[in-house]
Amino acid sequence: MKEKHIRIRIEQCLLLARASGCPRRKFGALLLDPERNVVLMDGYNGGPRGGGTLCGDGVCLRDEMEIPSGQRMEIGCHHAEMNVVCNCAAAGVPTKGAWMLVTGEPCTLCAKLIHHAGITKVIVVGGGYAGANGVAYLTDHGIAVQSVDGPQDERLTGIT
Repeated sequence: MKEKHIRIRIEQCLLLARASGCPRRKFGALLLDPERNVVLMDGYNGGPRGGGTLCGDGVCLRDEMEIPSGQRMEIGCHHAEMNVVCNCAAAGVPTKGAWMLVTGEPCTLCAKLIHHAGITKVIVVGGGYAGANGVAYLTDHGIAVQSVDGPQDERLTGIT
């Protein structure tokens, strides 16, 4: 994919992240076909499909319970990366050989899901996530990871 196309997809992914209802952090993810330069699927973090409520129904349980990033992953929103892969499975969209663009570094569980889905490259909007992540897992398992400039996580910069 050309650099200008990646930049356009980054803008799309950042806009998609705004759809998240998570009070803590808004993530977006796109699955891309790098040969045809098309979006195969999208997703963002949030509550369960079909209108279920967020984990804390308007407050972040992870913040309320003071859970450090990268721990107790069973508590919290459905992650954007997870939603993309599950949306693909539900719609019969193949993930093998695709690239994923995500507005922050995937957690370890999402990294495992990305790996097993056959996704070959992950483009991470830099500065997106302050906690433990799965980038090392991805690179250890042969998945290319590219970091691109993007907006910084407010928890790191102190800017809201």
